Formats: sequence, C-alpha cells, structure tokens
Amino acid sequence: MHRRTFLALSVPAILAACGADRKWASDEAVRNARYVSDEPPSITLFTVIGIPRGEGGHSALLINGSQRVIFDPAGSWEHPAIPERHDVLYGITPNFKNFYIDYHARETYWVAEDTILVSRELADAAIRSAEQQGATNKSFCAVATGQTLRRLPGFEGAPTGFNPNKLREWFLTLPNVTSKRHMDGDPANNHDVLLRQKSGAIVGYGPEGRLQQVR
Repeated sequence: MHRRTFLALSVPAILAACGADRKWASDEAVRNARYVSDEPPSITLFTVIGIPRGEGGHSALLINGSQRVIFDPAGSWEHPAIPERHDVLYGITPNFKNFYIDYHARETYWVAEDTILVSRELADAAIRSAEQQGATNKSFCAVATGQTLRRLPGFEGAPTGFNPNKLREWFLTLPNVTSKRHMDGDPANNHDVLLRQKSGAIVGYGPEGRLQQVR
C-alpha cells in the first residue's frame, strides 16, 4: 500500500460502533464542502471487523461520483469541517477518507475496504439512494447500507440484515472487487486517535499498511 499522510484535525466524537444521527447541514455548507475526486467512479463498502473473533462491528459506504461522500449509517465519526445530512457526510477528500479509517481501526478492530468500479451515473444514483435512506437508528448500520445498495441496478441482491459480515460476504461476490485491509494499534477506546486529532499530528501508513503517527 502506498504511504499517504494527512492532517488529523480536531473532532468532537462519541465512540460507538453505531449511533443514531439526525443532523441536517445547510445547503451552503454542503455546497462549500463538495469534493470532486479524479479517481474513477466507484462504490466502496467499509466493514469494521473485530479482533480476534472476527465479528462485524459497522458497515458504511464511500461513494465516488460527481462528488465523494461517505454514507455512515448510525455512525459516530464527525468533524467540524464535514457537513452531514442524515448520515451522509460530504467533502470526503483523501485526508478525510484516511481520517475516517483511522478513527475506526484500532487494536480491537480492523477495517476492510472493498471497492467496485462503476459508471458515473451509477455512482451518482448511489449518492441519491444514500440521501434517500434517511437517518439510521442505532445498530441498523448494515440494514441501512444493504437497503441503500439494493436500489441500484446490479446490487439488488444485497442483504438487509443486521450482520455487517454477511453484507461484506455478498459484496465480495460482485465482479472485480478490489480489497484493502487497514490495521492500527490504537487502544480499544480510541483515546489516542482523539489526542492526535486535537494536537493536529500527522497520521499515515507505516509498514504492512498499518496506520501510525508520523513525526
């Protein structure tokens, strides 16, 4: 994996795998945060997986279309520079993508990043589907993610149960999925990552693709 660094800015956050969210950012905030990536259009499934038992902890989508967003149903990650509307997070630059991963990866969880390339039209349909989904109740992250995917052509078979691992198993049956594994040594309560965010320390990828602080 290529080494990448990003500036971890301050973020007030409640640490939980899945928690309800009713935020609705202004039109101006969403418009100003818009980020257009030069990477190919794609849909990425993030799955947070427990260590050592392998239980599924959280499901979310990174969607790269005419803009790049994260659909984080019942998620707890937030940042003052990232406007949010009912679990859709706007303005996902490479820095904030890495920041999101770093928040979830710790000594008790690793993050699976599974990506499929799609047309721009399909990626934008996925963004609209995520926006249509609405706020998600606690523990319904895999349910909402599956429902969001099922509205898309070619993704109708997505399961809508409560198990993030079953959703990932299905996603991996899609053609030409590429996968990355993100690991981190942060404590289970993620206290260290919050300290990095507050201090503005640089975080990047070290050996074997592990996220680490870079001085």
